[in-house]
Amino acid sequence: MARADKSAAIAELAEEFRSSSGAVLTEYRGLTVAQLRELRRNLGGNAKYTVVKNTLTRIAAREAGVTAFEDGLFTGPTAIAFIKGDPVETAKGLRDFAKANPHLVIKGGVLDGRPLSVEEITKLADLESREVLLAKLAGAMKASLANAAALFQAPLSQAARTIEALRQKAEEDPSVLKGGAGTPAPAAEGSAADTASEAAAEGGAEEPAESAQ
Repeated sequence: MARADKSAAIAELAEEFRSSSGAVLTEYRGLTVAQLRELRRNLGGNAKYTVVKNTLTRIAAREAGVTAFEDGLFTGPTAIAFIKGDPVETAKGLRDFAKANPHLVIKGGVLDGRPLSVEEITKLADLESREVLLAKLAGAMKASLANAAALFQAPLSQAARTIEALRQKAEEDPSVLKGGAGTPAPAAEGSAADTASEAAAEGGAEEPAESAQ
């Protein structure tokens, strides 16, 4: 490969590293062209699967500031899945394809600048996808809102029924709003005074008797 072509290839790979949230290194020895095409189709828009040259890729990663890859990973026929979408879906796609096609070997990766071992990539594949998590979150929020609406609605409906009953009763008997209709009638004026006078009179009648003694 001419020097200019090498420089262009390194620049292109470096840009792929910069524009991706992560990358997974694989060895594809033994896979057919048709199988590689199937793998790219399975990954969809979540990752760009590219066959690369080890030496150029090592230089490109270094230029892009990716230092998580060990030199030992750049051996054998190498292809990289540059993560463009959901990293969980990318890991799932690679893992599932590798199960059906053992010639695909996952060697390691990097995500957000952090190195990923093969075991960590497998654990990542076991997680639920972003879409599933968002769907669950939306369902939980919807349920919470429905519960909140029910809590707010119940007291309001009870209050509305009470106000309506009071309104109907007030139409039949306006005194309801003034303390009438069922409100105990106040004591008659003078009754307390009369009672007090009677008590005083009784007390006064006893006093002369005491004096007479």
